[in-house]
Amino acid sequence: MRPGKYSPAKSGERGFTLIEMLVALSVFSLAALSLIRLQAYTTHNAAELELRVVAQTVVRNRAVEILTDPRPPALGQQNGTVENGGWQWQWAQDAKLTEDQRFIQVDISAREEGNGAPASLTILRPSELMLDEPPAELPAN
Repeated sequence: MRPGKYSPAKSGERGFTLIEMLVALSVFSLAALSLIRLQAYTTHNAAELELRVVAQTVVRNRAVEILTDPRPPALGQQNGTVENGGWQWQWAQDAKLTEDQRFIQVDISAREEGNGAPASLTILRPSELMLDEPPAELPAN
């Protein structure tokens, strides 16, 4: 028989064995599963980050409302809901006088209804007493 197109392989040539193919497939499948898990983790984190950014916006909007209102906020706790970013947000604020009673400290927090990481912010606003006082004079040198 003369050597032809379909003759047996030469002694120096050989293909993959079944064991080598199984090992290669298992290594490839482990890498593919790791990439799929990484993608799922990244998607989850992106969604959580979006919620946190909108929560910070809700808190900052509430702070701007408090700071631009001509009347100081009522002391004590208040809460409410607002829609922002297509979600309903629950906000809460706690207003109290500072020790020297010159400022009102307002702690504001917001959380998406149902779940979501809360966002919080603390602001200081001059108390009503300070608004009526004339500005303090600077000492002369």
